[in-house]
Amino acid sequence: MASAFAGMRSVAPVVFKAGCPDCRGRFELAASALRLVLGASSRTTFYSFTCPDCGAAVRKPAGDRIVELLTGSGVRTLRLHTP
Repeated sequence: MASAFAGMRSVAPVVFKAGCPDCRGRFELAASALRLVLGASSRTTFYSFTCPDCGAAVRKPAGDRIVELLTGSGVRTLRLHTP
């Protein structure tokens, strides 16, 4: 079984820099701390997380580039529409 993984390198966990608009804290979050919601329009497409400093629920808009980065990094995604 070990030979099946020979030559594979370990991959560092993906982290994202984020900020809280409530407490103005700056921090790094693992992909598992984020949630991406894909809506039918740019107004309903966003990512969210809980601020580790103050506990506030933070919701920020997600444009095409952010969606691409988050989905490619394994962030949990909820689709509100079908393409």
